[in-house]
Amino acid sequence: MSRAEMDKLGWDSCDVILVTGDAYIDHPSFGMALVGRLLEAQGFRVGIISQPDWHSAEPFRALGKPNLYFGITAGNMDSMINRYTADRKIRSDDAYTPNGEPNKRPDRAVTVYAQRVREAYPGINVVIGSIEASLRRIAHYDYWSDKVRRSVLPDSKADLLIFGNAERALVDLTHRLAAGEPIGNIRDLRGTAFMVPAGWRPTPEWAEANSTRVDTPGKIDAHPDPYEMKMKNTESCKTSADSSNTTSNPALDGAATEPSKPAETPVKVIKIMSREERREAEKEVRNKTVVRLPSYDQVKDDPVLYAHASRVFHLESNPGNARALVQAHGERDVWINPPPLPLAMDEMDGVYDMNYARAPHPVYGKARIPAWEMIRFSVNIMRGCFGGCTFCSITEHEGRIIQSRSEPSILREIELIRDKVKGFTGTISDLGGPTANMYRLACRDKRIEESCRRLSCVFPGICSNLNTDHSKLIQLYRKARAIPGIKKILVSSGLRYDLAVRSPEYVKELVSHHVGGLLKIAPEHSEEGPLSKMMKPGMGAYYKFKELFEKYSKEAGKEQYLIPYFIAAHPGTTDEDMLNLALWLKQNDFRLDQVQTFMPTPMAMATTMYHTRKNPLRKIHANSETVETPRIGKIRKLHKAFLRYHDPENWAILREGLQRMGRADLIGSGEHHLVPRHDLSPSAAAANLRRETPGPNQLAKKFGQNKPRQGAAVVRTPNRPATQNARTAGSQRPARGKAVIVKSGRK
Repeated sequence: MSRAEMDKLGWDSCDVILVTGDAYIDHPSFGMALVGRLLEAQGFRVGIISQPDWHSAEPFRALGKPNLYFGITAGNMDSMINRYTADRKIRSDDAYTPNGEPNKRPDRAVTVYAQRVREAYPGINVVIGSIEASLRRIAHYDYWSDKVRRSVLPDSKADLLIFGNAERALVDLTHRLAAGEPIGNIRDLRGTAFMVPAGWRPTPEWAEANSTRVDTPGKIDAHPDPYEMKMKNTESCKTSADSSNTTSNPALDGAATEPSKPAETPVKVIKIMSREERREAEKEVRNKTVVRLPSYDQVKDDPVLYAHASRVFHLESNPGNARALVQAHGERDVWINPPPLPLAMDEMDGVYDMNYARAPHPVYGKARIPAWEMIRFSVNIMRGCFGGCTFCSITEHEGRIIQSRSEPSILREIELIRDKVKGFTGTISDLGGPTANMYRLACRDKRIEESCRRLSCVFPGICSNLNTDHSKLIQLYRKARAIPGIKKILVSSGLRYDLAVRSPEYVKELVSHHVGGLLKIAPEHSEEGPLSKMMKPGMGAYYKFKELFEKYSKEAGKEQYLIPYFIAAHPGTTDEDMLNLALWLKQNDFRLDQVQTFMPTPMAMATTMYHTRKNPLRKIHANSETVETPRIGKIRKLHKAFLRYHDPENWAILREGLQRMGRADLIGSGEHHLVPRHDLSPSAAAANLRRETPGPNQLAKKFGQNKPRQGAAVVRTPNRPATQNARTAGSQRPARGKAVIVKSGRK
């Protein structure tokens, strides 16, 4: 972090210098700490430049010139998502900065940092990574400028881009550079992308599959009628030999002729291959085939070609069968190697078992870093997600194949938190990952997994080849709870409830021991149209899970609530869909606090729908399915307002929208009405807002707690009637299981 620290360590230079847009926190949940410790374990000297002032090159000279390369990252979040809301407004804080202070990183930080590094040290090796680089490795739609931008590689002028689970590629790259190999010669690492001359191939044996245009119908020949009683013209069927035989030869006229000998057919040896041999031969061909995507110049002006390129890109995302991709950018090509192979369990353990300090760097003193406060007592047990939700970028970055840590490694980390992390009171705030209940779930057959081309393992239904056994996760929960000094193990990560209902035993274990009063799930919508574009299950799975949740909460004697997430203005959503969702919320007595409007993130399939109005989940052509897409600001605001139908600030836009939709019958003061005909007085409006679904603080006060204990379940007194609880709290309590607060993003 500083020259003084280098001098203390006796270093005259660093081998690798990592530049990040986040505050430096030495914890495996933060990318720079994980990468730094990984390279340190390999014997390299690693320096960190955290949140440098990008207005000049001088801060990038703070640690001198590295011996091998600069590693550039925007941080744990994409810099544009970190700074801007879904309405393109600047956020008031930054969770990854001391005291949440905003404006400590530039827009498109990877590009800006890389350019400053080039300015500071011309000719130095530059390697870019992190989620920002991963999601911009090909030409992509940029929501904030409302245009298609080039790959981040030509803009940043980086030598190499590493995407996905980068540990193997990073270690191999660093050792090869240390051995003296030029970075321009390192072209065989999975999970890397780089610029090459047009038409470049690794070896002459490589073939190219041209996918630069969509399929168009060709000439269709009429089918012959087998019952047609006409003589056929056979002249076109004659061979040249037949023609020559019918030609008269004056020299032989009248002479007897010998019968012609049939021409000898060359013998062709056909090798009978077993299924395994044929599969290996096909795999060898795929391994040396590159798919050419439509060029940047094509996709920036043609939405249909953009949608086609997006579909091809996602179909080539399974590490078991993905081919290399190439996309022209002007006179050069962006070459993208296949995704990295998933880390094995012992490799995952090695990454998470390294000697982390588990604290922010001392330079920050007593400053509060919100992202650290959120995860300081949590444990990440796995990576990846096979859900395939089109609005989510986890798949593009971490992949669909679940990579899990071993049980002993996870239990060791819990003990480390208990023994070393300041402020720990006995509660693990989360034992999860991208999805709470995908730990150790995988395809039943490795060969099927490697050949699979599905975009989701659970949509439109759960694949019959997917192992949904939650027993290993249940066992992990029980062993974690049994560790001395651990009072509570919570599961705060989002839950895939359509998987959970396959294992009622898991739901019982979760609800009885690991819910702190509130459990997050994500129906996202109630209507089939938007759900089909999200690749999310229907509401039937939600109702099944809700039934189990309430049943086991009652058996445990706990008052617990589901927190459903909903998205407004997602592609495929009509005004009628949002109205139906609002009516469903009112019918179920949901009054949501914070809600989220769809934000198009780079490379996500839902972003493709937003930009092109085409559905990349199906084959693309000029006349393929058109996706209704709320793009106009007023429509997006209306959709968001439907989720907060109870807020007086939204009544004007809702009344206008309902009248335009021909649903003025929903305006009034009756039980069946959605919004009142007239605005309330300020005092009445404030009282109406107080009736919102209670949040954690409200629930704590309601049940006699001064403030919510971290992870504490709201426990119902068995001998006290629920109605009495409500009267004591001074408000009418919604039916159990229907009170929620949705916090799916900052406003």
